Amino acid sequence: MAATGADPLPIVPIVCVALVDGAGKILLQQRPPGKPMAGLWEFPGGKIATGETPEEALARELDEELGLVVAVEDLIPAGFASHRYDSFHILLLLYRCARWRGEPQAREGQTLAWAAPADMSGYAMPAADAPLVAQLCGKSV
Repeated sequence: MAATGADPLPIVPIVCVALVDGAGKILLQQRPPGKPMAGLWEFPGGKIATGETPEEALARELDEELGLVVAVEDLIPAGFASHRYDSFHILLLLYRCARWRGEPQAREGQTLAWAAPADMSGYAMPAADAPLVAQLCGKSV
């Protein structure tokens, strides 16, 4: 590995999901006040805990954040994005899911919205999410 002269940024792996309803809309959640990037829209998900697979982490996060029960076999890999922020580098692993039990509930103060894929560009999202939206819409970035 070549030295760059700069301190390496921590790499933060995050799992997220495009929950797709029967009409083809995707669930987005708005980051609540007090959190970094508050007000921006994102795909539900979160960090992977030690010892968890990405799918197990995503199933846990969906239960904690939204009260949904998702089987890991219903989480289908859909894409990924890698983005450098000022203080960390994020690696987003995106899954698609069309089967779950329960109705989404905003358990962490977030606002929820169902959006058609073609309308997602109208939602202000973190820069790291832009490639994921493009992947879901079949577009290049």
